[in-house]
Amino acid sequence: METSFSEGFRDQLELLMRLRRDVRRFRSDPVDEAVLQRCLSCISLSPSVGLSEPWRIIRAESIEARAAALRNFEAANQAALAGYDGDRAAIYAGLKLSGMREAPVQLALFCDDATPKGHGLGATTMPEMRRYSVVSAVTILWLALRAEGLGMGWVSVLDPAQMCRDLQAPADWALIGYFCIGWPEEESLTPELERAGWEDRFDSLTIETR
Repeated sequence: METSFSEGFRDQLELLMRLRRDVRRFRSDPVDEAVLQRCLSCISLSPSVGLSEPWRIIRAESIEARAAALRNFEAANQAALAGYDGDRAAIYAGLKLSGMREAPVQLALFCDDATPKGHGLGATTMPEMRRYSVVSAVTILWLALRAEGLGMGWVSVLDPAQMCRDLQAPADWALIGYFCIGWPEEESLTPELERAGWEDRFDSLTIETR
């Protein structure tokens, strides 16, 4: 098995990671099901604590499920806006924080906190490791989608308990995120929040030594 990679490959990998933006503006074009399934299959390549593979997925397809998710977001978004004032509130009000009206594919990813798979290895002292494992799976999926030209947006402005009820998720499943997937209107190396003046990236990584 080849274990070394060319400089060209490394450059392309870095570009892929730089182009992995949180997409909220989608074209209306449908997503080919075979392409979507190819990307979803990459989740199995993700690391998971104790090989527990705790990720669970609910696909929001029905009009009712999507309408409930959108109501959830809109209510949480209004509540969040009320927590800001002045210039910060004005910027927040202008942000597009969800592509739920346009995205052709919408998924909710959960962590099965009660899974017996993995036999508790690594999760006995830190049970949150299962949820971190799902976040790793999200990252793998994000990169796989971007490699196909697709974009994904993580909707985090919502009520997770209400989302679980609306999607009829099992009681032991914890919502990790609601994701919108589709063809992005544009590609950019700069996060939209940075372009909107909400926040800037750190200039460099800080590593402390003890």
